[in-house]
Amino acid sequence: MPQGPMSQSPMSASPFEVLRVAASASQDELRKAYRRALRETHPDTGGDPQRFHAVQYAWEQISTPARRAAYKGGAQAAGHGTFTAQGGRAQQDTRPKARSYGYPGGWRREQYLAQLREWAGRGAEIKDPYDPVFVRNAPREIRHTLADALAEEATARTLSSLGIGFTIWHDVATGVPKEKLDHVVLGPTGLFALMSEDFGGAVTARKGDLAGEAVAGDRPMHVLGQRSKAVARALRVKFGALAIVLPDAAMEGSTLPLGTARGTVALAVTQSALPSLLRSGIPGAPAIGGNQLFDLRTRIQTRVRFV
Repeated sequence: MPQGPMSQSPMSASPFEVLRVAASASQDELRKAYRRALRETHPDTGGDPQRFHAVQYAWEQISTPARRAAYKGGAQAAGHGTFTAQGGRAQQDTRPKARSYGYPGGWRREQYLAQLREWAGRGAEIKDPYDPVFVRNAPREIRHTLADALAEEATARTLSSLGIGFTIWHDVATGVPKEKLDHVVLGPTGLFALMSEDFGGAVTARKGDLAGEAVAGDRPMHVLGQRSKAVARALRVKFGALAIVLPDAAMEGSTLPLGTARGTVALAVTQSALPSLLRSGIPGAPAIGGNQLFDLRTRIQTRVRFV
């Protein structure tokens, strides 16, 4: 599993967390923790290759007092910029874009800033709430909120490339406070409910949902199933498939089947594979054509509500 791409996520573990040692540990304690982690994770002794590489990468960042000081002082993070940007560099593309409504990532960013103010304390000065040095010290819940905002923005850019045959609605209200459906996508290959996620680590499939150390017990497909049902009822539609969109580094392949959720095809898909998957169609999801596509678009546009 490539470590580099994940290192840019707000959810990425710090080197101290990877080595399972306190940030205040002495250099000698760090060295002992590193050697212990190597023994535990080395593939030749039955360890996890992904964690083995993560341990090596962590040690590179803080292996000397100078590197450790640079990391804690922000020199390491400065190379990653801040989390204000909406992801990768935009490419020049003159082709017609998909029709899009709503503000992807906007609601989640508001939640992040509110959580950050509460965590920092009333009256505390926050010079740059997106500074990686500041972000990585925040609790997991707060970092996850920002990571999801960035993921939603990345998915929105990806979906815009689908072309004028597709229509997308972002940040769709479910009718339940503090709950939303990240993206609703309608096109000739079907009607889809999407959730953008970034756990900062690798995921696998287990019992119809995502699993792995980074998932930390969350049940994203279960949540997507509940929210898509509420939106489907409000819009009077039926989704052909439910998909969780993940960073490319989160999975070994481009798609991960998750069975069905409430009778609907469920899967996880990487950001880069999403456009081709939606253009070609998700196996098991019914295609939509002609007047039905027009009628569905009109119905959704009339009834949709945003958070």
